[in-house]
Amino acid sequence: MLRFAANLSMMYTEHAFLERFAAAAADGFQAVEFLFPYEHAPAELVARLREHGLTQALFNLPPGDWAAGERGMAALPGREEEFAASVRQGLAYAQALGCKRVHAMAGLVPEGVDRQQLRAVYVANLRQAAAELAPHGITLLIEPINTRDMPGYFLNRQQQAHDIVAEVGAPNLKVQMDLYHCQIMEGDLATRLRHHLPQVGHVQIAGVPERHEPDAGEVNYPYLFALMDQLGYDGFVGCEYRPRAGSSVGLGWLRAATAAAGGQP
Repeated sequence: MLRFAANLSMMYTEHAFLERFAAAAADGFQAVEFLFPYEHAPAELVARLREHGLTQALFNLPPGDWAAGERGMAALPGREEEFAASVRQGLAYAQALGCKRVHAMAGLVPEGVDRQQLRAVYVANLRQAAAELAPHGITLLIEPINTRDMPGYFLNRQQQAHDIVAEVGAPNLKVQMDLYHCQIMEGDLATRLRHHLPQVGHVQIAGVPERHEPDAGEVNYPYLFALMDQLGYDGFVGCEYRPRAGSSVGLGWLRAATAAAGGQP
C-alpha cells in the first residue's frame, strides 16, 4: 500500500511553516517532506514530528543561494568544497530528524561550461556524498527536473539520471522520480515506472500541467498508484503540488486512493 507524504513547502501554505505539521497530521498524513529545513533549528522540527507522530520522508541538501536563483551545486565546478559542507549540514539535520532520504540538487548549467565537465564533477561529488551518508543508513537522491519550470537545470530525463547512478556505483544513490516533471519531459509514465522503479528511492506527484492536485489534468494517477502497488514500490509518494484552494479541501483524491487500497495516508 502506498504511503503519501505531504510536501509542506507547497501544501498548507495558509499556515505558518511550523503549524503545517499539525495540519498535515490532522488530515491523516503520516509523513511529510519539504524543500529545506535550515531556517529552523533541528529541535524545533523534531518537536513537531514527535508531537504529531509524523515521519520525515525527505528534504534537500542546501542548494547554494536560493534567493539569488541558484538551484544546487552538486554538478558545478569550483563548488566542491561548498557542496561537501552542504552534505555535512544536511547529514546533521537528517540524523536529528530521523530522515533516511536527502536530495542533492545538481545546479544550473553555467554559460560556456562543457556538460562533460559538469558530469565529471557531479559523479565525483555524488560518489563522495553517498559514501559519507552510507554509514548512517541514508539514501542520497538525484531528481530530473523539467526545463519549463527550471530552465537550465543540469538533470532533466530519467535515463540520464539512472546512467549517472550506475556510473557512481553507490548502493545508497537512487533517483527521485517526480511524475510531474517526467510527464512534461518524456511522458510514457507507466513504461518508465516499470523500467526504472527498482532504482527509484522516492516518487513525487502533481497534476499536469498546472501542478495542482493529482485529480485533474492529463495524468491518470489512480492507474499509476495501482501500478506502483503492483510493482511493489515501498517508498514514500511525496505530494509536491500547489493546491487549487485550501490544502485540506483538495484531498478528495487522497481519500479515494487510500479507500481503494483499504488503508490510511
